[in-house]
Amino acid sequence: MRIDLTGKNALVTGSTRGIGRAIAESLAGAGARVAIVGRDKGRADAVAAEVGGGAQGFACDVSEGAQVTALVNDVEKAFGGIDILVNNAGLTRDNIMLRLKDEDWDAVINANLRGAFFTTRAATRGMMKRRWGRIINMASVVGLIGNKGQSNYAASKAGLIGLTKSVAKEFASRGILANVVAPGFIETDMTAAMTPEARQAMSQQIPLERLGTPEDIANLVTFLASDRASYITGQVLVVDGGLVM
Repeated sequence: MRIDLTGKNALVTGSTRGIGRAIAESLAGAGARVAIVGRDKGRADAVAAEVGGGAQGFACDVSEGAQVTALVNDVEKAFGGIDILVNNAGLTRDNIMLRLKDEDWDAVINANLRGAFFTTRAATRGMMKRRWGRIINMASVVGLIGNKGQSNYAASKAGLIGLTKSVAKEFASRGILANVVAPGFIETDMTAAMTPEARQAMSQQIPLERLGTPEDIANLVTFLASDRASYITGQVLVVDGGLVM
């Protein structure tokens, strides 16, 4: 049976490309109306037009609390409420610990973790009133196992896991579920630019011997956003082809 999200409204941060866009397309395909969010309003509008299903584009830097508050207010006015929140926006600024600059630490923590805190705090107010909500936070296997040269990124994603578990406990009685999706190596613009040799070496680390696709992630997010996942909360679901066991 097809997942049906008709009548639900979703806000997906960082949804103008890559995994975020695939999530937006999957949610819209299931019937949800989606707020496409990126830093560039023109780009967000263009993607929304392509996604269809009543999707609309919005601009926001999620690391800025005032912008997030305005975003949530604007989406709620346009859609009548937010039922599904997917915190996908994020960035990387990699370097080994001894060379990692303060501003690179702050930028990654602010975008990946602080931004999710802002959006969750703002969106859950309406969810509480309706006593229904789904929060899906996009982490990474790096948040579980760490990675050389990514202490800031790993810390932000591990923090996101702790945040999600706390949110799940706080809001469960109000019908709001919160879960984490932790992707492994996924086909993105970054991996597309890798040499064939580098891609092969990466694939050899994965039991399924291939990189994941954005759709592999989007399918799980859509499931978690639906009533089929009504008894799942506070969990970390790893989508990595068996890389981390």
